[in-house]
Parts: sequence; structure tokens; C-alpha cells
Amino acid sequence: MCRGLDALPLTCLERAKQLKALFSGLRLRQDHTGIMGHSNKANTQRLNRNEPLNWSRSFEDLLSSPNGLCLFRAFLHSEFSEENIAFYLACEDYRATNTSQLPAKAQKIYQEFISADAPREVNLDHATKALTRDGLGQAGPATFDLAQAKIHGLMQRDSYPRFLKSPAYLELVGTAKSR
Repeated sequence: MCRGLDALPLTCLERAKQLKALFSGLRLRQDHTGIMGHSNKANTQRLNRNEPLNWSRSFEDLLSSPNGLCLFRAFLHSEFSEENIAFYLACEDYRATNTSQLPAKAQKIYQEFISADAPREVNLDHATKALTRDGLGQAGPATFDLAQAKIHGLMQRDSYPRFLKSPAYLELVGTAKSR
């Protein structure tokens, strides 16, 4: 899903800019051969007609769409809460990591997002932070499950409804419905 913690913000912000540029001249695909298509001649991104509409069905539909995820990330960046999706994606990446690399990666994620002096600290209660810190000693694929679930719930309850009311999303949906 992601290539690394350091690469995520730049690539998603660039992708969000591309999506914004597509709003005016959106080329919607009527077939369902893929969510994103690449033209070899122009290297333009294509958006399936129903993709933006599907994002409102569920938060999971939004997160599972590369276009939706990048637009949501850009939205969170505009609201100064991008650390939530960055943490969520770091946890997804962590879960897919080779077992031998888990302890080092767990420390990196903890230092970046959870510790008291974390540069991108996420909003977690003290008990969750303590349980996560205690789990670092025996880092495994589930080390961040509780913390990730809390941040997922926070984004689903708070950020996601605001995203669905955002001008960027409403403009994209309006363009999709009018075609």
C-alpha cells in the first residue's frame, strides 16, 4: 500500500494535485476494468465513474481506493491532521513487514507517532499509549492494532463525515453525476 514513511506525504500531495487538476476535465471510465488506468501516450489518470460515489458508501471504500486515499490524505493535510492517516498507513505497512524487521520498525513508528515528544503525535489516550509502549518489547504484527483501531475510529467518526462535505469531494461527485 505504501512504499515507506518518508515517501508518503510528497507522493500523496502530488497525487492530490493531479486529482484536483482532473476535476475540471475529468475523464470517467464507464467500464470496470480498473480503478486507475494509465494511458501510455499521455500518462493520464482515469477515474471510474462510480469511484467517487462509492467513497460515500463507507470509510473502508474510501481507504481501499488509491484515488480516494490520496484525496482524503490531502483533505487531512488541509485540516492539519494528516498524522492520523500517516499513522494508519504506517501500521498497515508495519503489518506487512518481514518479522525480523518488526522491532526496528515498531520503534520508528512509536517515536514518530506515539511517544510524548513525537513529531507527528496522534491523539491517543494514555492507556492505549502505555499498552502500545509495553508491546514494543515483543514487537509482532499486532503491536499497533489497538492504537490503529482507535485512530481509524477517530477518522471514521470525525474526519470522514467532514471529508464527504468538503468542497473538493462535492465538486468531484457533482462532476461524476453530471456525466
